[in-house]
Amino acid sequence: MSRQEPAPLTRGAGTPPPERSASRESGHPGAVVTVGSGPEAAGIAAAAVRVRAVLGDARITVLTGAGLSTDSGIPDYRGPDSPPRKPMTYQQFVSSAAFRRHYWARNHLGWRHMGGARPNDGHRALARLESGGVLNGLITQNVDILHEAAGSWHVIDLHGRYDRVICLTCRGVTSRAALDERLTALNPEFTADLADVEVAPDADAAIASTEGFRVADCDSCGGILKPDIVYFGENVPKERVERAYALVDRAEALLVAGSSLTVWSGLRFVRRADRRGTPVVIINQGPTRGDGLATLKAEAGCSPLLRALSELYAG
Repeated sequence: MSRQEPAPLTRGAGTPPPERSASRESGHPGAVVTVGSGPEAAGIAAAAVRVRAVLGDARITVLTGAGLSTDSGIPDYRGPDSPPRKPMTYQQFVSSAAFRRHYWARNHLGWRHMGGARPNDGHRALARLESGGVLNGLITQNVDILHEAAGSWHVIDLHGRYDRVICLTCRGVTSRAALDERLTALNPEFTADLADVEVAPDADAAIASTEGFRVADCDSCGGILKPDIVYFGENVPKERVERAYALVDRAEALLVAGSSLTVWSGLRFVRRADRRGTPVVIINQGPTRGDGLATLKAEAGCSPLLRALSELYAG
């Protein structure tokens, strides 16, 4: 696939270079700007100006998490309003046919909800920044492929993609849509109203009973099929991590959007950037494990702030 390269976005004459962050221990963050209605709060426009000033003319790598997709109707694992939830682990999935039946029954419903999600202003803003030459690439912890749908090209899907299925024996990869046809044929009476079902960021629908659901095996070798996503307790493929590290190493600033950085798979890139003296800007509602390493933390919703930021670059 080819595309015509657009002209770079204007970075602004006289924009100062980004600050270099000194290494800080966790618990000693840099500046914090809070968007809201309190006496210390700033508006979205003012927060975007602060973020823009720190990023300067830097080549930016972006790391995104579930908080970026909440405005697309996909719930967050750990946001302020997220219900408590205990996802299935990789060990449970591979060791128990009952767990696999339970997962696939729930996913059979939940993946349709994911397929109906559309990119929001945050996804579109990042795609514009990339097409304008501001971003050198994007690492996402999300499996919803909304960055690709928004038009981003250089995306590392760190935790995989919900629209693909992999065989654990022959490692063959097929589309989730093809598996859906097989599961529907095997379970013609298995239906539920998605309007009444909570769906997690990995397309797991919260339904109580999965008895009688029939699971499809690999049609090439008969092996166990698994969504091509990284489960809790499963390692991110080494090659994928190395590509993400290389993207961070080429960056002059790291922008984190919508991630609490609770798990190591995302936090490692913030620590990598900090060790290299690369400024880190975090946009998130609520605390993150990387706050102590941030040059600037913006307590704000991702969609409005990223949209305002992209407008500043286009300005």
